[in-house]
Amino acid sequence: MELRQIEYFLAVVEHTGIGGAASALGVAQPTVSQALRALERELGVQLFHRIGRGMVLSSAGRTMVGPARQMMRDVNAVGDLLAASEGELTGRLDILAFPATASGTIVELIEEFRRLYPRVTVRFGDLRDETQAAAMIEDGHCEFAVAHPPIAGDGLEVVILGEQEYVLVYPPGTDVPEGPIPLQELPLHPMVFVPRGQSVADEIEETIRVSGARPPLAVLAEHREERMPMVLAGIGGSILERAVAESFADRAVIRPIEPRFFRPYAVAYDPATLSPVGQAFVELVRESIPSPQIGT
Repeated sequence: MELRQIEYFLAVVEHTGIGGAASALGVAQPTVSQALRALERELGVQLFHRIGRGMVLSSAGRTMVGPARQMMRDVNAVGDLLAASEGELTGRLDILAFPATASGTIVELIEEFRRLYPRVTVRFGDLRDETQAAAMIEDGHCEFAVAHPPIAGDGLEVVILGEQEYVLVYPPGTDVPEGPIPLQELPLHPMVFVPRGQSVADEIEETIRVSGARPPLAVLAEHREERMPMVLAGIGGSILERAVAESFADRAVIRPIEPRFFRPYAVAYDPATLSPVGQAFVELVRESIPSPQIGT
């Protein structure tokens, strides 16, 4: 197995195809294709399903992504250490963020980090399931994960970045009162909720139940990211993080909740496996965020 093959494999994953990977790497497409096939022969598994001109990761390929990224970080760490000894940090910062947390403080931290270390590149990707935050770090998919706590994992450190307010959001044109809406006076519009779990939405829904308000349930969405598209489609209202709701302010009706509800969000990492780039990012987080760690 050659390092070049691993680099090409990850490029195809990140650019969703051989064409984009070849362009990003500055090589011919056949070069990438041949390297991938050689890697598959050596490993004895199929890493991609080739559908027409497209590439879809196989189950073996999905399993390999995390270790491959960790391998590249380990190799790059050697160069990072040499560069750091000369006072210049290089390499890549890998962060996955749950969409509802992918704005505000974490973006400001990345902006400041890039200002301090302009030769470091940043991969800022989506964490589709925040319950998998710890596993994504432990399996090597990223060095940092941003999500709502709890983020439980062996040896992980978790630092609160801030808190998010939750608001009511309704389909465009919905007739609801102006200003904050008391939960006991919640309009009888259909609602899109998520299954009960470790979320401030559970607390809000419990408050709604106790208050006696009974808005009809339109959809119980298994995935939290499905709520906003359903609201915009006119299926029903929902309860969302303010940052998410306000990004659609021109297409939805948004109202504060009374009483107000907040939920913290945090960044997690494993201090035992940090690259020099990761260590520098942790130092910036500690300098910029006054909040104490909430767990290890």
